[in-house]
Amino acid sequence: MAEDIKVLLVEDHTMIRMGTALVIEKTQGISLIGEAEDGMLGVEKTKELKPDVVLMDIGLPVIDGIEATRQIKEADLGCKILIFTSRDNDDDVFAALAAGADGYIMKGATPEQLTSAIVAVNEGTAWLDPAIARLVLSNVQRQKSDTAATDAVASYKSTKNTFGLTERELEVLALIVDGLSNPEIAEKLFITRATAKAHVHSILQKLYVNDRTQAAVTAMREGLV
Repeated sequence: MAEDIKVLLVEDHTMIRMGTALVIEKTQGISLIGEAEDGMLGVEKTKELKPDVVLMDIGLPVIDGIEATRQIKEADLGCKILIFTSRDNDDDVFAALAAGADGYIMKGATPEQLTSAIVAVNEGTAWLDPAIARLVLSNVQRQKSDTAATDAVASYKSTKNTFGLTERELEVLALIVDGLSNPEIAEKLFITRATAKAHVHSILQKLYVNDRTQAAVTAMREGLV
């Protein structure tokens, strides 16, 4: 029998912390092992309790959730960090991801979405709230249009490809990041729709993700495109 996913909740608002704790405690397969009301305490409790997943707010006292995330990741404690916040501006999103956050979910999410996100990041899947995923992909697309690829960048990407993707799959992945559908990918690469679909399926398996959005986010975070 699999062990429960151990979660540490770091949240300074008492009512939100109580409500979130209740959701976690009622979910089979997930256990709440501790709570913290500021970022520094969150770091200390992570080191002490060794949770599988830290559910981390951003707007915390003492140190904010982004700095707490950075410190936890630098300590190499092996846990995943899921940002749980009401902030959806560019600066906070990209600062959190740069600090090493494994997922980003808004506080307006349903209990089912929250628990799904906890399970996903625990399994190693980069999970982003749909609104945040659109923001990330929009930023990636903007960067791609502003900056031409160079041989140095191509070389860097090849060193980041630890997923065993073929050259063709990397081409398909780049088009997924650009938001193209399977038929559009097929037309762009002069392949059949069935072949395009097969490539996409293979990419999802190799990246250990469930859908195209997660594949695109993983590609961006890992420097594959």
